[in-house]
Amino acid sequence: MLNLDNFKEIADNYQVFFFDAFGVLKNAHGLIPNIVDTFSYIRQQQKQFYILTNDASRSPQQLAESYWRLGLHDVTADSIISSGMLAREYLQLKVKQGTAVYLGTEDSAHYIETADLRTLSISDVDLDNTADINALVLLDDEGFDWNNDLNKAVNLLRRRTIPVIVANTDNTYPTSKTQVAIAIGGVADMLENIVGKQFIRFGKPDAQLFMFAYERVVAQNPAIGKKDIVMVGDTLRTDISGGNKFGLDTVLVLTGNIPAEDAEIRIRSTGIIPTYVCESAVIPV
Repeated sequence: MLNLDNFKEIADNYQVFFFDAFGVLKNAHGLIPNIVDTFSYIRQQQKQFYILTNDASRSPQQLAESYWRLGLHDVTADSIISSGMLAREYLQLKVKQGTAVYLGTEDSAHYIETADLRTLSISDVDLDNTADINALVLLDDEGFDWNNDLNKAVNLLRRRTIPVIVANTDNTYPTSKTQVAIAIGGVADMLENIVGKQFIRFGKPDAQLFMFAYERVVAQNPAIGKKDIVMVGDTLRTDISGGNKFGLDTVLVLTGNIPAEDAEIRIRSTGIIPTYVCESAVIPV
């Protein structure tokens, strides 16, 4: 049986927390019970936190507001670092003009609307008029027709040699303790296989998201090093693997993707070893 660590004792050893969102702070039913206490403790101890998320479905402001509605008021837009930010940065550097077509909701299009590009939903694309399209961005699994619009995306990529940016590498996300739904990363894998082209992916476990967050931490406090930061997540292949590779200590919590009874065998079978394993990220007050 896997020995579980005490999250409060762990928290006392670090100055900065990188939290995953879904499965750590909230789930399909709302906030993880009593997770608000953890943020009260972090605030009282004058420690820092950031939420590192592969969720590019909404802007950081909208994501923060979603926490406020649930009763977690310590989260601000500035404390959310989304893989969508990296997609926007790529577009600003690499795609200077024209139209960026996206799969996702209008809210998710925030990330490419802030770049100096015209944005267009895949559903509005005319395949007989594609000369101005210079990028395809996969943002969210909602907001488009999974039959017509995915077929349209395939045929767009057959006609145009353009970069495809995937702003969420997650293949699935849990909708309950026993069920998952296909995320946009899973859609990207399918499209990539069909068209035979390599897509550009942003989000955990790749190092860019961790570097983006780390640079923000150091900009505020140059004395902070990687040894002062801990990554808290519920998924071995994204949160824990990404944190490990970036050189951070990691905490696997059992409130999301991995049930307590499966944790030990999952760790052994993947070889992805967290620094700590905790029942949850809750610090009781």
